[in-house]
Amino acid sequence: MEKHAAGVSSLGFYTLRQLRRVRQSLDTDAIKTLVHAFVTTRVDYCNGAFAGSPDYVTDRLQHVLDAAARLVSGTRKCDRGLSSLLHDDLHWLDVPQRIQFKLDVTVRRCLQNTAPVHLMDCCSRVADTVGMCGLYYKKKMKSLK
Repeated sequence: MEKHAAGVSSLGFYTLRQLRRVRQSLDTDAIKTLVHAFVTTRVDYCNGAFAGSPDYVTDRLQHVLDAAARLVSGTRKCDRGLSSLLHDDLHWLDVPQRIQFKLDVTVRRCLQNTAPVHLMDCCSRVADTVGMCGLYYKKKMKSLK
């Protein structure tokens, strides 16, 4: 996974360097569209495979998103308030949250029978599994006591 993260990171930074050259001649909406098309989609592609990976692997991808946010907003590397810019202004999730969101959406699609068959075969409800139907109820009763 480290090689994949390194490849995505280097390609993302290369694309950001190219976009930085034309930043002066584009408005904010155009640069947001280009960053989304060329950078964030690359970070999001197959990011479910990074679930459970160490922080130093996902940090490489987070650095790409941070640089993309700085390019869109026109801030410098040493400026403060990058996390508020990411969350409040651009409405972007951090990389671990993006991974969790991708997994949640995939599981939801599997349970609603809208995912590909090979994924639906790997996912089943706990209530449908023999011997596990009371698991949720027992946990709920323990938490109420």
